[in-house]
Amino acid sequence: MCTDPTATTAASLSRRRFLANGTATVAGVAALGALPQALYGADVSEADRAAVFAPAPTTPAEALAALNEGNRRFVDNRTVAPHRDFARLREIAPKQAPFAAFLGCADSRVPIEIVFDQGFGDIFVSRIAGNIAVAEQIASLEFGTAVLGAKVLYVLGHTACGAVSATMAGTDVPGQISALYYHIRPAVRVANGNLDKAIIENVRNQAMALRDGSTVISKLVKEGKLLVVGGVYDLNTGKVTPVELGT
Repeated sequence: MCTDPTATTAASLSRRRFLANGTATVAGVAALGALPQALYGADVSEADRAAVFAPAPTTPAEALAALNEGNRRFVDNRTVAPHRDFARLREIAPKQAPFAAFLGCADSRVPIEIVFDQGFGDIFVSRIAGNIAVAEQIASLEFGTAVLGAKVLYVLGHTACGAVSATMAGTDVPGQISALYYHIRPAVRVANGNLDKAIIENVRNQAMALRDGSTVISKLVKEGKLLVVGGVYDLNTGKVTPVELGT
């Protein structure tokens, strides 16, 4: 029987690629396990190094400070990527205990763990377009705070938010996208056509809805076990600017 030389060559190439990819994958996994150590260079300050090994925050104030410092590291391009190795992965596999919970937008440009320089198991994230506090998101965040023990509940919006912009435009959209509008319209009404203001107002509204509308979250706040805060992430600078909430 004759063998097709073309098929033989293709099979040989395929085997070589498979072996090469397998070797690269193993090397990549090994490198990932050593990633944080590789980042401890001369340009990393002692304070930044300490952030990697610091114990988890025990109070809401400490938790918020850790998030703020993480975002400062990110903006300054001095991230230390704490808790992103395989040792951490194995450590938290049996149980999670995030120190903060987030209601964030589903936008792919806002990876919350990276924005705040956190790692596996540090923050509990619930994401939805427009960062709106609907029933399912509230339930998840009640779990993240009351059950898992997060000490900060952070509503994070971002500049140029498509969901807020679409609500302002008010045009017909396919499927169920318009279901988001109902929750964002109160912010749009007071913004007078200013998208940036509408984004800020929307963060404020959703944070206050969580803080005052959920009996579970409200109780934790009253007991001093939880802070509810808001902020807007700038897509161009990486900086998170706090949003003041009403009383």
